[in-house]
Amino acid sequence: MMRGWVFVAVVAAALLAVRARDPFAEDCRIHEYPPNGPTYKGTIPEYVINLDLPPSERWIQVVHDKKDDLKVVMKIIKDIILTFIHNEKFIASMESKIGWLCSTLPYPFNEEIKGIASTIDVPLGDVVVFNIFYEIFTVCTSIVAEDKTGKLYHARNLDFGLFLGWDVQNSSWYTTQKLKPLMVSLDFQKNNKTVFKSANFAGYVGMVSGVKQGMFTLTMNERFSLDGGYIGVFEWLIGKRDGWWMSFLTRAVLENSTSYEDAKDKLANTKLLAPAYFILGGNRSDEGCIITRSRTSALNIKKLDAKNNDWFIVETNYDPWKPPLIIDDRRHPAMNCLNKTGQEKITLSGLYNVLSTKPILNKLTVSTTLLEVSEGHIETHLRDCPDPCSPW
Repeated sequence: MMRGWVFVAVVAAALLAVRARDPFAEDCRIHEYPPNGPTYKGTIPEYVINLDLPPSERWIQVVHDKKDDLKVVMKIIKDIILTFIHNEKFIASMESKIGWLCSTLPYPFNEEIKGIASTIDVPLGDVVVFNIFYEIFTVCTSIVAEDKTGKLYHARNLDFGLFLGWDVQNSSWYTTQKLKPLMVSLDFQKNNKTVFKSANFAGYVGMVSGVKQGMFTLTMNERFSLDGGYIGVFEWLIGKRDGWWMSFLTRAVLENSTSYEDAKDKLANTKLLAPAYFILGGNRSDEGCIITRSRTSALNIKKLDAKNNDWFIVETNYDPWKPPLIIDDRRHPAMNCLNKTGQEKITLSGLYNVLSTKPILNKLTVSTTLLEVSEGHIETHLRDCPDPCSPW
């Protein structure tokens, strides 16, 4: 493995030189579902998170089963930090200080993180860092689409690991590969009844996607901004703690909101530590939107409008009113494939086909998650992107 800065620079330069056509693009896939072939790497295990238990006990079974894989990823994160700081003693001293940060996190997330650290016997600081890493290092593609009958479908590719170590031997991002065994399907329950379902990394107590049956579906994409996650995390460290960690807010909305409008209001108006895109789907025609967030407010809410032929919304990691970077255009391939599929034929299987098409599927893709609100359905499939394939 090498820390792929030189590789990334070379690839970026090559892609900048190719303006006429993405060299990794392909025709829209049409026979990928049920999942099959070289891009499919299996399903993920399912667990119940019992919200009636004390927070410190909720994740015991999940992280016990995944402790070896979780420790591998935590070591990778520590190694990445070492490449920038080059001082193991300093890192060791920081572990205790970062562990202290856990006490400043909101309940019940702080107690859940403490329980995870105790269960797998690692420093508390390692679990804290694992839980804040997503605020900084992710790219994704999310889609909400409405069929001709008004039924809504929601899907996302979870892409993670950008610039976090290139594995030359396997032609892949090292962190991306190691995260795949951590993916789990979670059923959060109270009084033996499902509150919401989610697909997530084991040991990560915030949520990146989820469905609340009959109410809404939700995914979260990172928004890159000069006023970004680094600044929010730094402000939290120095004591300014009036904003929400975005994945904690996503989970709080899934757990507590009781309608699409309630969820939209909280996602649009709650102060955040990091900019974000929240992609929200409801249970009625035109209930779908992309909420573009700064840390303090909603900059824009782009809505479904099926009556005027806007029957889908697509969010990658760029503001909807701005063009994506030419070296990272997943938006237009996704829109092209959705239009080729057509509203009359759109289903979860159709969305899986779209998300299986390169470069929407790329070397960073950990998994594809499909969500359907009326039945509270969620399914997640691990992915791979054989060469030739875009690095992002």
